[in-house]
Parts: sequence; C-alpha cells; structure tokens
Amino acid sequence: MKLLLLGKGGQVGWELQRSLAPLGEVVALDFDSTDFHADFSRPEQLAETVLKVRPDVVVNSAAHTAVDKAESEPEFARKLNATSPGVVAQAAQQIGALMVHYSTDYVFDGSGNKPWLEDDLTAPLSVYGSTKLEGELLVARHCARHLIFRTSWVYAARGGNFAKTMLRLAKERDRLTVIDDQFGAPTGAELLADVTAHAIRATVADPGKAGLYHLVAGGETSWNGYARFVLAQAQAAGVELKASPEAVDAVPTSAFPTPAVRPHNSRLNTDKLQATFGLKLPHWQAGVARMLAETL
Repeated sequence: MKLLLLGKGGQVGWELQRSLAPLGEVVALDFDSTDFHADFSRPEQLAETVLKVRPDVVVNSAAHTAVDKAESEPEFARKLNATSPGVVAQAAQQIGALMVHYSTDYVFDGSGNKPWLEDDLTAPLSVYGSTKLEGELLVARHCARHLIFRTSWVYAARGGNFAKTMLRLAKERDRLTVIDDQFGAPTGAELLADVTAHAIRATVADPGKAGLYHLVAGGETSWNGYARFVLAQAQAAGVELKASPEAVDAVPTSAFPTPAVRPHNSRLNTDKLQATFGLKLPHWQAGVARMLAETL
C-alpha cells in the first residue's frame, strides 16, 4: 500500500508518520517540501502532487488551526481548510484513492450538554468552524471513498500545548484562573494517529466502512478540570509549583474575550466509530497522564 501524508509537520502529522509506517510506503510532505508541492496556500499544485505520487490512500492533516487569526483572514483560512482539501479530494477520486481528512467540533454551535452525533445539525460560530465544515463537505462530495474524523481539544507531547502552559504558569503564580463552562475531551495526537491507521486498514479491506466519524478520547472535563488534573499529576511527580490544583479558580468564558466565539459544548459522541471499527477509546486522563510522564 502507498500512502501520501500531507501536513507531516503538525501535531497530528508528526504522529501519523509513525502510525502509518507499518501500512506500507509513506510519502510524507509539508508546505516546504521540495520533491513534491504540498503547500495548501497553493491549491492548484496539490492535484498535480496527488496525480504524480498516485497513492492508494491520501491522508490530509494540514489545516489553518489559528482559530482567532482566522477571523481576520477568512479567505486564507478558507483556502487552507476548504478549497485545498476539495482539490485533493478531486485528485484522490480521479485515481481511486481513499482520502482521510480531519475536522472539528467547531462545526457545531456548542449548545446543550449532550455529545454531538455525526448527523446533528451543524451551525459553526466562527470562520474556523465554517471553513472546516466547508472542507469536510467538499471532501465528501468529491471523493466517494473517504474517512472524515471530527475531533477536539487536540494536544501532543511535541510542541506547545495547554498542559505545558498551565505548568509554566503554576510555577510562576500563586493562583490560576481557568474557564469552567466549556466542556470536551482532551485528545492526544498519538491516539488520533493510531486510530487513523487502524481505520485505514479496515476501510481498505471493507469500503463500506468509509464515512464521517467523531474521534475523541473517552470521558469529559472542563478546561478548569483539565488544568487541575495536570497540576495534580505534576505534584505527584514531585514538580515544585507555586499554584496547587486547589488554587485554580473557575471563571466563565466571558472573562476571556476572544475574536472567535468558542463553543461551550465540545462533547462528541464516538459510538459510531467504536462500533464500526471494534475499538474502545481510552479515557482522556490516561492520554494526558502519559504525555505528562514523557514531558515532566
């Protein structure tokens, strides 16, 4: 099997390089690759790359993920999140490839408190959400064989993340202030990559498994609960902190105004994915604890 990975330098792309390797030959590209063009700001070049490589599977982990910045550059965000994935999907369809693409809970309006199902009504609140929704619709429309995974609250041991920020601040300050009215499941890039590899293998064997799925870690928490868990893990590991888990004060989203509106409910129902692929997704705490053990 030959796989083309786009966006290899991102959090998910980095882990995909590892998880896809056992499936076959992986051609991993990023925006600055020289052998083939993979710059999502230049969609006209992407189709040429897909047609030259001629993979059996195209995995797109490239995206415009700067949620607030997208509000001030909507056309650029649309090019990266919608136009270019649509071009890649058309090329994938032309050569009969399976296309894998990632989307987000931001396609929903964040209302209520029930985990979102795949067929629930979408109503994005931000440019990021609307461009990601357009992207998944274009991928589904142009490439019959597709796997689209909606996820949320993604972190990785590599690079910056929320947990590392909380640890840095807890070493500098006596108290922290963290939002407690947004809910979701912190989801590791490692988990996303491993499930993706499993799903690709299963879908190549049974094309009927293609489609749209929600993919997040099990359980749920708030950003405040997430911060408290991180500090508790650090304390247990002997890290010296000025702020204890009990010193993380709860505030509403309105205390931290941002250009892009954040959804309050980022919960995603993963029953369809678990049933289709025979998986049991681990609790979010297991992944975060493992990431912290690697980075502390």
